[in-house]
Formats: sequence, C-alpha cells, structure tokens
Amino acid sequence: MITRELAGQLRDAGLRWHPAPGDAFSIVSAELEGDVFTVSDMTIESHEFDTGTILGFSGTTEWALDSVAIEDALWLPREDQLRELLGARFLRLESSAGPAGEPAAEQVTEEGAAEEQASFSVTARVGSADQVFTSGDVACAYAGALVALIRSTH
Repeated sequence: MITRELAGQLRDAGLRWHPAPGDAFSIVSAELEGDVFTVSDMTIESHEFDTGTILGFSGTTEWALDSVAIEDALWLPREDQLRELLGARFLRLESSAGPAGEPAAEQVTEEGAAEEQASFSVTARVGSADQVFTSGDVACAYAGALVALIRSTH
C-alpha cells in the first residue's frame, strides 16, 4: 500500500478519485491518520450528489461517523490501479530480488544485523525521457512514477 505522503502528492498533482468497491482510503484527520477504510457495498458506499461525492458509512457502531466528503478522504490506490493509470507510459518493472536470482539490497537493522530487502524499480516515459522510480514497495514505485507523469502534463 502506498504511503499517505505519496497519496497526498498524487491528489495535489491532480489525480481525481472516483470511488469504487475495493478502493482503500484514509480520512484526512490527525486522529484517524493510521486508519485505512475500504469502499464496500456493505459498509462504505459512494454516493454521488449535485454538490459532490460523499462516502457513507453504513452500520458503523464503533464511532459516530455517518459520512465524509470526498475532499476529506485520501485515496490509497492499489498497485494494479497505479499501473493502469500509467497506461502506455509504463515501460517495465524490475525487482532486486527477482526470479533471475539477483541479490537483494542489504539494510542494517537497529540491532546491527544485515537483512536483505527487495527493491523495485519502475521505468516510465515521463515527457520525452524514460525515468526510473525506485522504492522498497512496488506500489510506491508506481505512485512515484505517476506523480512525475501527472506533474509533467501540467
């Protein structure tokens, strides 16, 4: 799952969300920063009104939240959604711990032990150049590429 920071960069760059079942989001609020919600026909439904989109919480007894405006929600797109949004601009995905047996990047833990950590690189055409976006999380690598692509078109 992408970070809230990357999700905010996507939103600020101009990516618009049209909620659909299965979409993950968080609510822009310090009190709910770590909470992730999923749009579902059973519990959280997207309602379109002339005034905008509202995410309605059905049957939630844990806390008193009936609905939230889409402007107060931060979409956390999945890897497949990010790849689809990149479209033909996506060129390739590589992993440092891929099936070819390439070595993974080493990271030292707090205890001083070395651990292998996979690294993912997404290559995308941004403007007229191919650019590489690397992260320890494949979805974050895709998100970085999409942020750059959106910004390059504005």
